[in-house]
Amino acid sequence: MIWEYIGSMKVKTSITLSEELLKTVDRRSKQQKRTRSDFIELAVRAFIQQLIREEQNARDLEIINRRADALNREAAEVLEYQVLP
Repeated sequence: MIWEYIGSMKVKTSITLSEELLKTVDRRSKQQKRTRSDFIELAVRAFIQQLIREEQNARDLEIINRRADALNREAAEVLEYQVLP
């Protein structure tokens, strides 16, 4: 992933946040003993990781749904086999 290089070069950027959100970020970053930039970077990374997980879950669900009929038939066969004397 792009953020695996923890010590990689930082690039200065400018973002616009609501005053309320910035106050919350400042309060939380102080609680975590982090700089504002570090706190925001960690939050963005966590959000991106969540998006990646959700995309993977959607792909997995699509595969399961595509194979559902075959999987259900296989499960039914196993159950039928188990009840035979």
